[in-house]
Amino acid sequence: MNFKIKHEIRGRIRVHMEQKRMTCKEADTLLYYLHQLPGVTETKVYERTADAVICYTGERENIIEGLKAFRYDAVLPPEGVLEHSGRELNAEYKEKLILRALLRAGRLALPVGVRAAWTVCKSVKYIKKGMESLLQKKMEVSVLDATAIGVSMLRRDMKTASSVMFLLGIGELLEEWTHKKSIDDLARSMSLNVSKVWLIQNGQEVLVAADTIQIGDTVVVRMGNVIPFDGIVISGEGLINQASMTGEGLPVRKEKDGYVYAGTVVEEGEIVLQVKETSGSTRFEKIVTMIEESEKLKSAVESRAEHLADRLVPYTLLGTVLVYAATRNVTKALAVLMVDFSCALKLAMPLSVLSAIREARLHNITVKGGKYLEAIADAKTIVFDKTGTLTKAKPTVKAVYSFCDSSEDEMLRIAACMEEHFPHSMAKAVVMAAQEKGLEHEETHSKVEYIVAHGVVTTIEEKRAIIGSHHFVFEDEGCTVEPQYQEKFENLPEEYSRLFLAIDHRLAAVICIEDPLREEAADAICELKTAGFEKIVMMTGDNKYAAASIAEQVGIDEYYYEVLPADKAEYIRRELEKGNKVIMIGDGINDSPALSAADVGIAISDGAEIAREIADITIAADDLHELVKLKILSDLLMKRIQKNYNLIVGINTSLIVLGVLGAIMPTTSALFHNASTLAISLKGMSNLLVE
Repeated sequence: MNFKIKHEIRGRIRVHMEQKRMTCKEADTLLYYLHQLPGVTETKVYERTADAVICYTGERENIIEGLKAFRYDAVLPPEGVLEHSGRELNAEYKEKLILRALLRAGRLALPVGVRAAWTVCKSVKYIKKGMESLLQKKMEVSVLDATAIGVSMLRRDMKTASSVMFLLGIGELLEEWTHKKSIDDLARSMSLNVSKVWLIQNGQEVLVAADTIQIGDTVVVRMGNVIPFDGIVISGEGLINQASMTGEGLPVRKEKDGYVYAGTVVEEGEIVLQVKETSGSTRFEKIVTMIEESEKLKSAVESRAEHLADRLVPYTLLGTVLVYAATRNVTKALAVLMVDFSCALKLAMPLSVLSAIREARLHNITVKGGKYLEAIADAKTIVFDKTGTLTKAKPTVKAVYSFCDSSEDEMLRIAACMEEHFPHSMAKAVVMAAQEKGLEHEETHSKVEYIVAHGVVTTIEEKRAIIGSHHFVFEDEGCTVEPQYQEKFENLPEEYSRLFLAIDHRLAAVICIEDPLREEAADAICELKTAGFEKIVMMTGDNKYAAASIAEQVGIDEYYYEVLPADKAEYIRRELEKGNKVIMIGDGINDSPALSAADVGIAISDGAEIAREIADITIAADDLHELVKLKILSDLLMKRIQKNYNLIVGINTSLIVLGVLGAIMPTTSALFHNASTLAISLKGMSNLLVE
């Protein structure tokens, strides 16, 4: 596509696309395309001017060639990128603000009588709202607004009444715009990201891309997996966690003919569903509604601010009456009425929290509510699961030992056939190892059952086959090792994690898995201690030697090994009973009880869907330093809220004093009050972290 370079410095270029103006869809398409170019670190597209600003590293020629190759019709962004980008929302509210300002300027040219009539008509909305609050026996900000406007009109001061309504209207519009944008940003971050599903085709289960599924197709969803589409259960049954859609705390049983929603998770059981809706828009709208109605968005600081704001309304009215009684000066009394603390408290605090949630998304952190940021700021104890959190999300198979007549490759093939149905990092390692060796297989086993924190059970050629932990295979299932293999079994390398495969109650194979430590883990743990965490704990179902090795390498003093999911949750409950705020970090199905029990559950984004769904916060899988950023962000947010509180009280108290002394007029007082509220709110929306 043709373009002109308008400005350029090293690493940054501004170009103008050869068209008069872009549509929002075109701007978002170009934005998506530019983000995909190698070396591009940041980009902005302005639809009104058809300009794009691109920040990059590497060679300038790569950017130029990429721009030359761009065509709108050749770029296909993923579903939801264009529909929910937020660009149209921003354009809509910018136009509303401009229109309000133009109408205000235009009315100044009208005759005085016409302007007065217009002011009276416009005041009906505010006075009605104030009266409704009084009839409901509520002293809210609307009562103050109605009183200020009503008194001004009774004094025939239409200019003051009109100015107050204009400022109120602008404030409402900005609040609505900011709130909607923040909610939409958060909802987009919580939208589905399912790439593969199990499709039933000709009686066989086939793993296919999610975007190939059509309405009417039949898919299987097993325990621990997210339900990718709205649909009707045609067989099986399961307990479905619907918290992301309905806010319900307990899972709901779904059987044949039951309706399930995309984004909910199968906690127990297995269902086969017929797809009724493949689009993500329905879920997006439901998430927006859920967030808007959910108390999760409200931190304790926000709630206290709102309660304080409501309690201050009667005192503001009382102050107005007392000033009038003392001075008999309506102007001075109105000066008190024009300044209320509640407006700023109710606007600035939530916007600061929503802005922090938005900023967290810039660092690949999804926060589902403001109260979790507050809890992180207060927490002193943090508990890590080992596998997939302190260690890499992609463990690898280092060795396979056969304890039967079959070869190691045959044992690996059987293990992969069983493990491919379930979302666990070790299961993925087994499947990947089989793929790398080209060990293809047909489904020869019966229905596969996953037992949380233990392993997988099925039947192969009418023989019971299990794969899982030492505890599960040898203690729960009572499997044995053939005498001729006993010495080989006792001399297995200790440094690796192990999966045990048993067939017909006899050990058939041991798969040794290396779970390499994340490169940044030791530094991240050190930084977390510096950031204020006093107690860092590691809990794992792995063996003693593997746990001790990891704990020593990352600098964790307190660790527990061979623990079950219930043990993790019980430990957290004990800490909570001591009055400690606890953060739990995990990535697997077996971490779900602990994630739910903690004040804040943090899931690694590459882990099991149920962990991400239950967790309060999700971080990117590739860098534990994001945890440090999250802690610092939370601390800075609490400091900002306290600073905003002090500013609001200080500025508004000063305006009231100046008004009572007669130093400023009511309209000036209202202007400064609204301007300071807007300034504090806009400052509260700026980024907290300085790179």
